[in-house]
Amino acid sequence: MADFELVADGLRFPEGPVIMPDGSVILVEIALGQITRLRPDGTRSVVAKTGGGPNGLALGPDGKLYCCNNGGFEYLDSNGFLVPHGIAHDYSGGRIERIDLDTGTVETLYKTGDHGCILRGPNDIVFDEHGGFWFTDHGKVDYAKRCHDIVGIFYAKADGSHLEEVVFPSNNPNGVGLSPDGKTLYAAETYTCRLMKFNITAPGKVAADAGPGGPGIPVYRPAGYKFFDSLGMEANGNICVATIGECGISVISPEGELVEFVATDDIFTTNIAFGGEDMRDAYICLSGSGRLVKTRWARPGLKLNY
Repeated sequence: MADFELVADGLRFPEGPVIMPDGSVILVEIALGQITRLRPDGTRSVVAKTGGGPNGLALGPDGKLYCCNNGGFEYLDSNGFLVPHGIAHDYSGGRIERIDLDTGTVETLYKTGDHGCILRGPNDIVFDEHGGFWFTDHGKVDYAKRCHDIVGIFYAKADGSHLEEVVFPSNNPNGVGLSPDGKTLYAAETYTCRLMKFNITAPGKVAADAGPGGPGIPVYRPAGYKFFDSLGMEANGNICVATIGECGISVISPEGELVEFVATDDIFTTNIAFGGEDMRDAYICLSGSGRLVKTRWARPGLKLNY
């Protein structure tokens, strides 16, 4: 197991870390319905109260935060871990939110019905070089009704003018990322535990004829009791997929080979993000135990577009 430095604990299912230029980390606390800033001196503050279930988080071209809000989960306490468990009794609808960092104002940018789209549980987000963003909708599980949503992968513009479901159906997509050249979209499916790739043909468009099952091409699928969550990209094109169950970070080459597996001690290891001058500071969310940790990574992470 790698050497991990504790950045913060006592968090309520942290995800979506964004590494800021001043060295602070902004992340979501899904179970509290809020966005929190962790400063290098150990202090923390609330950036915004979104309600629902803030999930994926990214900085946009306008310097504001863009948040995938899944509408809320129910939770269980199990063996010392906080566990998401189905749709919240007060589920408030899936949406994309824009947050002003200076004021904490939360604006709903997209919601169900906009541009003819249905948003059930937006999950993860990544901006491209054109200023638009891809995001996954992981959907919701309703145990009472014994059903799971059929969902997709979306592309949207940051000004609120365009929202499109580009890939449908997709099997419970979670993490999403872009290759260094911006020509490949990666998405990690949770329950199938597959890493998929999509060939981008234009901003917000993917090739429709990539494989016999549709536009997605399977890249990698591990054995064992594992499920994929969010992901981060290395500068060399490797895909680092947060892995729950047999927990850690699965580092996968673009050719579909397992480069390494970095083990952690939290069954709900959900996110990885890179920062530091050399982009080798890896921040990892250990969500079940409410921790954010940091380690030195073997290779530099990919700098995001914003």
